[in-house]
Amino acid sequence: MCMAAARADAMPIVSKLYCSSSQAVLVVRKRPHVVSGGGFVVTDCSQNVVFRVDGCGVSGSEGELILRDSSGEALLLIRRKGGMVQALSIHRKWKGYTFDYEGSQKLVFSLKEPNFSCLLRNNAIRVSTEPRRSNKDWDFEIKGYFPDRSCSIVDSLGNIVAQIGISKEADQLMANKDLYHVVVRPGIDQVFTFGVVAVLDYIYGESTRC
Repeated sequence: MCMAAARADAMPIVSKLYCSSSQAVLVVRKRPHVVSGGGFVVTDCSQNVVFRVDGCGVSGSEGELILRDSSGEALLLIRRKGGMVQALSIHRKWKGYTFDYEGSQKLVFSLKEPNFSCLLRNNAIRVSTEPRRSNKDWDFEIKGYFPDRSCSIVDSLGNIVAQIGISKEADQLMANKDLYHVVVRPGIDQVFTFGVVAVLDYIYGESTRC
C-alpha cells in the first residue's frame, strides 16, 4: 500500500485524512495546455491519481488554482491577492482556502512571494498557516530553487517536511522537468504540500499559468 492511515500525531492543515503515518513518495506529471488547459496530476507509487491541480487555463481566471482529489472534488482554492495595494506591496501574496459542507471558504494558508523571486534564487518564499503554528511571522519556508526541481518545504524549526526532486534517469530523459517527485514526511498534510507546489509552479511560469 502506498498510503497509510492517518496518524494520531498528524499535523493537519487542510485535513487529517491526508496525513499519512508513513513517508509518501508522490509523482507529479505536468499536463499540456493545449490538451487539458495546463496544471498537473499527482500519482502514488501504483500510478493511482491522488490529486489533480487545475491551472488558470481550466478555471478561466488568472491567478486562480484549484486542487482536487482523485474523484474531482475541490479540496483547495488558491488565489493570488490583487488590487492597487498589491501593486505597492513588497510581497505578492497567495491565499489557500478550503470549503466547508455549506460551500463557505475558510483560509488555511498564505504564501508570500518576494518581487522578482523567479529571478533571484536566494529570495525566501514563506508560508503562514491558519491557525498559526510558530511565534515567527511565518510557519514554513521554501529552501532551494523550484525550477531546478531541487527544493524543500521547511518548518520554522528547520525540519524538512517535504522535498521536491527528480531522479537522474528522468532528468536525462526529460530535460524540461515535466516529471518529478515529491517526498512528504510522515504526518504532514499532503493537500497543503501540493497546494504550495501548485503556487510555486505558477510563480515560476510553468504548467498552471495561462
